[in-house]
Amino acid sequence: MLLDETALDPRSATLHADGVDLDHTACYRALSLRDSRFDGRFFSCVKTTGIYCRPVCPARVPRPQNVIFLPTAFAAQEAGFRPCLRCRPETAPELGAWRGTSNTVSRALALIELGALDERDITALAERVGIGERQLRRLFQQHLGASPIAVAQTRRILLAKQLIHETRMPMTEIAYAAGFGSVRRFNETFRDMYGRPPSALRRGKAAAASGQVELLLRYQAPYDWPAMLGFLRQRAIPGIESVRGEVYTRTIALGGQHGVVTVSPSDSNALRATIQFPSVSGLPAILARLRRVFDLTADAIAIGEHLAADPLLAPLVAARPGLRVPGAWDGFELAIRAVLGQQITVVAARTLAARLVSTLGEPLAEPLEGLTHVFPAPETLAAADLSRLGVPRARAETLIAVARAAVADPDLFGDRSELDEAVVRLRAIRGVGEWTAQYIALRQLRQPDAFPATDLGILRGLATRLGRKPDVRELLLHAERWRPWRAYAAQHLWAVA
Repeated sequence: MLLDETALDPRSATLHADGVDLDHTACYRALSLRDSRFDGRFFSCVKTTGIYCRPVCPARVPRPQNVIFLPTAFAAQEAGFRPCLRCRPETAPELGAWRGTSNTVSRALALIELGALDERDITALAERVGIGERQLRRLFQQHLGASPIAVAQTRRILLAKQLIHETRMPMTEIAYAAGFGSVRRFNETFRDMYGRPPSALRRGKAAAASGQVELLLRYQAPYDWPAMLGFLRQRAIPGIESVRGEVYTRTIALGGQHGVVTVSPSDSNALRATIQFPSVSGLPAILARLRRVFDLTADAIAIGEHLAADPLLAPLVAARPGLRVPGAWDGFELAIRAVLGQQITVVAARTLAARLVSTLGEPLAEPLEGLTHVFPAPETLAAADLSRLGVPRARAETLIAVARAAVADPDLFGDRSELDEAVVRLRAIRGVGEWTAQYIALRQLRQPDAFPATDLGILRGLATRLGRKPDVRELLLHAERWRPWRAYAAQHLWAVA
């Protein structure tokens, strides 16, 4: 990441191909001004104290010669610095601006967030993203300044510290929720890091667990929450999702267990997530999925600057500067919804999805305010009779084909390959065409350049800007200038349509 010392403009941040390059003078100026625009873009590491901080830390600014700057908390922790107790680096927004330079790192990081290194080693992780272990280590060092193991360990520590500060969970539960293999290891890590036991970091008296965890999920402003909520509201499947006022709620299934998550806006550039789930060990994976659903790591400033360079999109970006791409909770669920939505309206697809859920979904033990089921598992749908669902025979056959493909390959909808490869893999399923594959890549695989060009909503949105109806070839040609953020351009066109 290169910060030009001549201008403190976060939109000028880029990544060099030969590694991370932070300009000391520019970073120090941002630190001296406590410029919130750089929160999450770098961390200041004070050599005299051994502490690393966010640029917005209220502590006294150190002397220039006593501070170095590193691009991520992972790099700071691997360099031997410990997190500041005042500015709490675990609460810094995580930005994904660097991810456009290495989709491999992005995919590997997503797998680490979902627990890929909790029970398996780096070799297995490298195999899942299709490269060698040595190359994976090199890419992580180049783009994150830390090894995959250091990234996983730092995530555990920072999640545990957030749970200590923001919840009343007992320490034993926090240890397992953060991914530590034992309470002893949890205590040792915190004593080594902070020179005190984890309980000393908590203010006030700990309370008994209530089976519900409430946490803040930070992002870098701007964030268009009304647009996000409107998109999810229009597509919410009765029985598993609801949007009431400013609150989104849905049922979840993970590891054979069921729960409910609720997300609402909060102050200080954060969403408030309330999680009800029977096992605390599922918390890291749940949080990782929520960050993907609500696109919290997107660098909205950089993306908006790029898209606004096109006069066609500039007014749309100005109208919705923090527009994000809504993700999906589960890849199989999204794929089925996409197939149901082929060549029909969003409302009609939602009606069919609700019928599918009520017929084949597994009921919740305790229904909650209209939420009654979790989405059907691939095994259930693969063996089902869909003749009474009310869809054409060819569509029913495609649903069965998708379910059987998901049973045969549990990682079918995992973020493991480049966009073109992922589209080819998905299109190999009977009845899955270009639009469906691109839509899955856009929302589930989190491919920022995915672009379902034949979508009627996108074409309609472009028509409002051109004043005439465009064809798909014209759209694809024009969309070349939107790379590598065509998914966000699609979202702007959907919004205006």
